[in-house]
Amino acid sequence: MELLVILVLLALVLVAVGVSSKRKQARELERRQAELEPVKKLASEDITALGVELQSLDADLAGHPLDAGANADYQRALDSYEAAKTAADRLARPEEIKHVTEILEDGRYAMACVRARVAGEPLPARRPPCFFDPRHGLSVEDVPYTPPGGTRRDVPACELDAERVKVGAAPDIRQVMVGSQRVPYWQGGRAYQPYAAGYFGSYAAMDFMFMGLMFGAFGGFDALGEIGEGLGEGLGSIGEGLGDMFDGFDF
Repeated sequence: MELLVILVLLALVLVAVGVSSKRKQARELERRQAELEPVKKLASEDITALGVELQSLDADLAGHPLDAGANADYQRALDSYEAAKTAADRLARPEEIKHVTEILEDGRYAMACVRARVAGEPLPARRPPCFFDPRHGLSVEDVPYTPPGGTRRDVPACELDAERVKVGAAPDIRQVMVGSQRVPYWQGGRAYQPYAAGYFGSYAAMDFMFMGLMFGAFGGFDALGEIGEGLGEGLGSIGEGLGDMFDGFDF
């Protein structure tokens, strides 16, 4: 009789654990879905922006013959656009947007190379995208910028935003929705870490302090330690060590 009671109690415990686990999984799935939707919208907007830029490039190239190098770069830009759309269609987790923005960053550089070749100019240096809005394309210089409540840092800016900052005007910042508020993308929380990592992560090896100083100082992505977490997949040991690397810095 006692054995039967024990078996019944054990069965009840197992059922309770199973129900709790399923509820936890359902909540986790719901949370991930809630994070994924705005990220997918962000990816779609950035891909659309690249498509518009490609149309503008087509118009500008009309009547200009392309040499082999320009043709290769132009095809690379077109391939990036198609690859970004494919990657965006397959997004299943917020962190996967990193692959989309990596592709978009490469596509924009290819477009800049096409324009340089057609104009008979040297190929542009591979600089980070504009910090204020990566859709603006390659940065042309670093400018000092102090966000509200943040620390002054030198950040890469496109030509227009660099001029705005120099004259004391507000730069054109990429905004994202967090709840019912629009905030700069670097304040969007964990779900937007991979978005920035795709655009800027490949430059960390060249200037490993860039991501940490920039986003950590601006109070973005839930502070410095999480930047390493957001970059870990793409940057290996550099990304994993960012949090420890800047311990003791006064941000």
